[in-house]
This record gives sequence, structure tokens and C-alpha cells, in this order.
Amino acid sequence: MTFYLYIKAFHIIAVISWMAGMLYLPRLFVYHSNKKNTKEMNETFELMEKRLLKYIMNPAMILTWVLGATLIFSPQVDFNFNSYWLLIKLILVIIMSGLHGYFGYCRKVLIKNNTFYSQKFFRFLNEAPTLLLIIIVILVVVKPFN
Repeated sequence: MTFYLYIKAFHIIAVISWMAGMLYLPRLFVYHSNKKNTKEMNETFELMEKRLLKYIMNPAMILTWVLGATLIFSPQVDFNFNSYWLLIKLILVIIMSGLHGYFGYCRKVLIKNNTFYSQKFFRFLNEAPTLLLIIIVILVVVKPFN
């Protein structure tokens, strides 16, 4: 049981790290997409975005998935795979992962053209991970549709 609790703790740490990046990266995009930026400012944003994705977000997302799967298939857990809350949660985590991939795409396009989307678009996009996170946490804690 102790091993299971360590896996659970590291899963939560990975989720927090991933979500910190998912909430911060679109905010960087807001600043990066400013039409008045100098070349040096854009290069700084490009470096910050690259490091956030490569060194924090990507490893945290991978650990979230690996440790989450380990928890689901752990002998200590008796998950009912017919539970709708778990199915909905997994679908939302897949959507969050897709959003993560979309953020990577946005970063690449911003490098080529920092005005391809407006700052307003990125402010709006910044809310998507928050909404997904709220729903996912409620599903995990409350377990509706059980």
C-alpha cells in the first residue's frame, strides 16, 4: 500500500507541474503575440516557451499519463471501468493532452509570425486548461455518475 501512495503522490505532483505550464504558456503567448514587440523580446519569449514546453510540460504530461495508468491498473485499486466519471475524466485528459499539442503548434507558428492570432485569442485560450482542470478535479473527488 505504501508504494501505491508514493505513485499517487508523484502523480499529483506531475499533474500540478503540467497544469502550471498549461496555465502559464498561453499567458506567454499573449505577450509574444504583441505586434509592438522588438526582435529581442520575441526571441526571449521563444526561449521561455521552448524551455517551459521541453523541460517542464512535456515530462510532466508523460509522467501524469504513466503514473495515472499505473494507479488505474494497481492491484490496490478496484476501479469499475463502467463508471462514467472515470470515462469522462479520461476523455477530458485526452482533450487536455490535445490542447497541450495545440500549444506546441501555436509556439511554432508564433516563431514564424508573432501576429497569427491576437492577444485576445490567447487570453481566451488561456481559460481552456482552467475549465478542463476544474471539471477533472470535480470528477475525481465527487465521482458523480458512479
